[in-house]
Formats: sequence, structure tokens, C-alpha cells
Amino acid sequence: MESMLGHYKNSIARLKLEERYLYQNTLILGQEGVGKTHLASKIRNYVIANDIPTLYLDFSDPEVEMIEERYKDSHFNYIRFEESEAFDATFEALIAARKHIYMAVNPNYFATKRDIKSRLTHTIQKRELLDNYYYFFHEIACLNAFYTRFEDFLLYMLGLLNLKKYGFTLLSQPHETFEDPKLKLLFTFLFVGRCSNADYFNTSELKNLARHHYLHQMRMDNKSLLFNMIKTDLVIIDA
Repeated sequence: MESMLGHYKNSIARLKLEERYLYQNTLILGQEGVGKTHLASKIRNYVIANDIPTLYLDFSDPEVEMIEERYKDSHFNYIRFEESEAFDATFEALIAARKHIYMAVNPNYFATKRDIKSRLTHTIQKRELLDNYYYFFHEIACLNAFYTRFEDFLLYMLGLLNLKKYGFTLLSQPHETFEDPKLKLLFTFLFVGRCSNADYFNTSELKNLARHHYLHQMRMDNKSLLFNMIKTDLVIIDA
């Protein structure tokens, strides 16, 4: 099953969602207003159409009234993370029923001390989730909490099974924090599986991209003992 996502700027070819997107991770990185939610919704709809349950983690910790209406469809099941037995019971019931989950999360629940894994990290590393669910992260630009709790977050990121299956990035107008070469290396390695060049994307060029325009990267799906080549194109997502 395929679904049209957009088209290449310098080619007549269409950009398609295909099976690889179901088991290889995708990073969408950009400032507010570039169309990230629109793009993520297209991917989410494709995943749902393929009968895979989704876990949408929204680190802006919104009330249900604040969530965009496009998510409030028949698959919408809102829950807010808290460290309580009542939350655990509700969450387990949703997972057991393979329900799509939209979870509001306050990143302050991540641990602040070295070598401590938070209850939040334990929760989203449940084997039932890692084996069966497709993960979405939202509002990772709320970076203050991630700075002070970055180690605990990385414990989760590095342990997430799906991030060992390298795939795609779609980049546009990145947050100034991602100008840092070390963060560039970290994210390109986690999401594409290669970090040979600190300037793997040119942020000065990305800042001038129009809405719905992205630099699209994909690790070539070849069998190789070495890192596979990464293909880079400028793409425009269908409105």
C-alpha cells in the first residue's frame, strides 16, 4: 500500500509513503509554522490505515481542548501522564486493546540525576509498546526541560528498538539549538544511522525554505556491511 506524500522539487517524481515508513523511524524537525503537524498527520493516517496502533507523545503537555481538531477523530484516545496507579491501569488497558493513544507529557517527569531512569522512561519503554506501536513525538522544542534531563531522555531514545532501524529525516527551518554541531551529529546518527559530517544539513539554507518545503534524507535500502549511502532531496509536501 502506498500513499502520496508530496513531490520532489527538482523532479517530476512523486514522494510516496511506503512500507519502509512503517518500520523505519522518521524525524521531522522545524520551527513553528512550517507544517510539521500537517506532515505528521499524513504519516499518522498512513500508519493507521495499515492497522498499526500509534502512540503520540506531546511534550507540550496540552489539555485536551488545546489539541488540534485533526487528531480528534475516531482513533483519538487522550491520556495525560502522571505517576499514579490509576494512570498505569488506564494506560495498560489502552495498550491491551491496541488503541491509538495521544499522551500529554510534562518533560519534568524525566529524571534529573545521572544513571537514574525515570518512571516516564520506564513507561514508554514497555515491551508491548516497542514491539507493536508506532511512536510520534511532538513539541521537542520545549528544550529547557530536555537540557536538564537530557541523559534520561537519551536512555529512552537509545533504547527504543525502532531507532535501530534507520530511515528518514525531513528538515526545515530548524530551532537555533540544532545549530550545535554535536546535536546535529546526535540526531543524524539516531535517525539516519550515519554521522560522517557535522554539516550534514546547511541550516542557513533551511531557514529560507517556504512552508511545507523540507530537505528529505533517506538511508538507501541496500544490503551492506558498511553504512549505506544517504540520498538527499528537496521535497514539497502536498497541502
